[in-house]
Amino acid sequence: MLELQAIGDESEDCPGFYLEFLEFNEGVGEHELSLERSDMRYKPTCLGYLRTDVSGVAQLWDQSQIRKLATRLGYDFADMMIYDPKFGRPPLARLKAQATRLDAEAVIVPGPEHFEGGEVPGTLVKQLDVITVNPEETYARRPMPPLRDLPSARTDGP
Repeated sequence: MLELQAIGDESEDCPGFYLEFLEFNEGVGEHELSLERSDMRYKPTCLGYLRTDVSGVAQLWDQSQIRKLATRLGYDFADMMIYDPKFGRPPLARLKAQATRLDAEAVIVPGPEHFEGGEVPGTLVKQLDVITVNPEETYARRPMPPLRDLPSARTDGP
């Protein structure tokens, strides 16, 4: 559905036009028509992630740097995931679940030291682009490399 305001019919609280995208659901009965609203975004969504034990007293600084980089790179910043190891929950599982829920394209972290072992996890890069603030690097999503063709297995027998 596209709704346009008529010329000369603009009020201060509703100038111009807006666009709304509706998609039809398949598998609905003949006499039923079900419309489901889909949000249209003009910017990709990203999350921020940091560990409190790594950021320490610089946590607010790290959060602001993540937000600044998201803005500069043109992302719609959706959420800041803050991991505190004293709670013992698995950080990556929570981050991946939130990214899936928000349909995020990327996660921005202050640096690779905010991940276990100081390295960006490959399992995370399979799902999201991972961007570090310092050093500013992007670990782009990539598909799994194809398995090389192996010769067929032979059985030793008569």
